[in-house]
Amino acid sequence: MIKTQNTDQLISKIIEGIEEVKGQNISILDLRKIDNAVTQYFIITEGTSNTQVNAISDSIKKSVSKELHQKPWHVEGEDKAEWILMDYVDVVVHIMQKPVREYYNLEELWGDAKTMQLSKD
Repeated sequence: MIKTQNTDQLISKIIEGIEEVKGQNISILDLRKIDNAVTQYFIITEGTSNTQVNAISDSIKKSVSKELHQKPWHVEGEDKAEWILMDYVDVVVHIMQKPVREYYNLEELWGDAKTMQLSKD
Protein backbone atom coordinates (compact mmCIF):
# COMPACT_ATOMS: atom_id res chain seq x y z
CA MET A 1 0.00 0.00 0.00
CA ILE A 2 2.79 2.42 0.89
CA LYS A 3 4.56 1.59 -2.38
CA THR A 4 1.46 2.48 -4.41
CA GLN A 5 0.99 5.72 -2.48
CA ASN A 6 4.64 6.65 -3.10
CA THR A 7 4.27 5.84 -6.79
CA ASP A 8 1.08 7.91 -6.98
CA GLN A 9 2.86 10.83 -5.30
CA LEU A 10 5.78 10.46 -7.70
CA ILE A 11 3.45 10.52 -10.71
CA SER A 12 1.68 13.57 -9.32
CA LYS A 13 4.94 15.48 -8.82
CA ILE A 14 6.19 14.50 -12.29
CA ILE A 15 2.94 15.79 -13.84
CA GLU A 16 3.28 19.02 -11.83
CA GLY A 17 6.81 19.46 -13.16
CA ILE A 18 5.65 18.92 -16.74
CA GLU A 19 2.72 21.31 -16.44
CA GLU A 20 4.89 23.98 -14.76
CA VAL A 21 6.74 24.54 -18.04
CA LYS A 22 3.83 23.82 -20.39
CA GLY A 23 4.70 20.28 -21.49
CA GLN A 24 2.11 19.06 -23.99
CA ASN A 25 0.12 15.89 -24.70
CA ILE A 26 0.79 14.06 -21.45
CA SER A 27 0.05 10.33 -21.47
CA ILE A 28 0.34 7.90 -18.57
CA LEU A 29 0.74 4.25 -19.55
CA ASP A 30 0.01 1.70 -16.82
CA LEU A 31 2.33 -1.24 -17.51
CA ARG A 32 1.67 -3.19 -14.32
CA LYS A 33 -0.36 -5.93 -16.05
CA ILE A 34 2.11 -6.44 -18.88
CA ASP A 35 4.53 -9.34 -18.54
CA ASN A 36 8.21 -8.38 -18.58
CA ALA A 37 7.49 -4.64 -18.47
CA VAL A 38 10.56 -2.67 -17.46
CA THR A 39 8.65 -0.41 -15.06
CA GLN A 40 5.18 0.16 -13.61
CA TYR A 41 4.38 3.35 -15.52
CA PHE A 42 5.52 5.38 -18.49
CA ILE A 43 4.76 9.07 -18.58
CA ILE A 44 5.14 10.51 -22.06
CA THR A 45 5.07 14.21 -22.89
CA GLU A 46 6.40 16.50 -25.56
CA GLY A 47 8.09 19.84 -25.89
CA THR A 48 8.36 22.08 -28.92
CA SER A 49 12.15 22.57 -28.87
CA ASN A 50 15.40 21.31 -27.35
CA THR A 51 15.16 24.17 -24.87
CA GLN A 52 11.66 23.21 -23.74
CA VAL A 53 12.49 19.49 -23.55
CA ASN A 54 15.41 20.37 -21.24
CA ALA A 55 13.20 22.75 -19.24
CA ILE A 56 10.62 19.99 -18.71
CA SER A 57 13.35 17.63 -17.49
CA ASP A 58 14.73 20.26 -15.11
CA SER A 59 11.26 21.12 -13.82
CA ILE A 60 10.47 17.44 -13.11
CA LYS A 61 13.78 17.04 -11.23
CA LYS A 62 13.04 20.11 -9.11
CA SER A 63 9.43 19.16 -8.37
CA VAL A 64 10.24 15.57 -7.39
CA SER A 65 13.37 16.49 -5.45
CA LYS A 66 11.73 19.34 -3.52
CA GLU A 67 8.63 17.43 -2.44
CA LEU A 68 9.71 13.78 -2.34
CA HIS A 69 13.49 14.09 -1.96
CA GLN A 70 14.06 11.67 -4.85
CA LYS A 71 16.42 11.93 -7.77
CA PRO A 72 16.12 9.97 -11.01
CA TRP A 73 18.06 6.73 -10.96
CA HIS A 74 19.19 7.38 -14.53
CA VAL A 75 18.76 10.12 -17.15
CA GLU A 76 19.59 9.88 -20.88
CA GLY A 77 19.39 12.26 -23.81
CA GLU A 78 20.06 15.62 -22.19
CA ASP A 79 22.82 16.46 -24.69
CA LYS A 80 20.60 16.47 -27.80
CA ALA A 81 17.32 17.05 -25.94
CA GLU A 82 15.23 15.45 -28.70
CA TRP A 83 14.23 12.64 -26.32
CA ILE A 84 15.09 12.70 -22.65
CA LEU A 85 14.42 9.56 -20.65
CA MET A 86 14.19 9.91 -16.87
CA ASP A 87 14.16 6.65 -14.91
CA TYR A 88 12.63 6.83 -11.44
CA VAL A 89 12.55 2.97 -11.32
CA ASP A 90 8.75 2.55 -10.88
CA VAL A 91 8.05 5.42 -13.28
CA VAL A 92 9.95 6.18 -16.49
CA VAL A 93 9.40 9.59 -18.07
CA HIS A 94 9.84 10.15 -21.80
CA ILE A 95 10.13 13.82 -22.83
CA MET A 96 10.20 14.09 -26.61
CA GLN A 97 9.98 16.58 -29.40
CA LYS A 98 6.87 15.93 -31.48
CA PRO A 99 8.58 14.40 -34.58
CA VAL A 100 10.53 11.98 -32.39
CA ARG A 101 7.39 11.04 -30.48
CA GLU A 102 5.46 10.43 -33.69
CA TYR A 103 8.28 8.34 -35.14
CA TYR A 104 8.71 6.02 -32.14
CA ASN A 105 5.00 5.99 -31.19
CA LEU A 106 5.51 4.44 -27.75
CA GLU A 107 1.78 4.50 -27.04
CA GLU A 108 1.21 2.08 -29.93
CA LEU A 109 4.32 0.05 -29.17
CA TRP A 110 2.97 -0.50 -25.64
CA GLY A 111 -0.61 -0.81 -26.92
CA ASP A 112 -1.55 -3.41 -24.29
CA ALA A 113 -1.03 -0.84 -21.54
CA LYS A 114 -3.94 1.01 -20.03
CA THR A 115 -3.44 4.60 -21.20
CA MET A 116 -4.69 7.80 -19.65
CA GLN A 117 -4.40 10.98 -21.71
CA LEU A 118 -4.23 14.23 -19.73
CA SER A 119 -5.43 17.31 -21.53
CA LYS A 120 -5.36 20.93 -20.48
CA ASP A 121 -8.63 22.74 -21.08
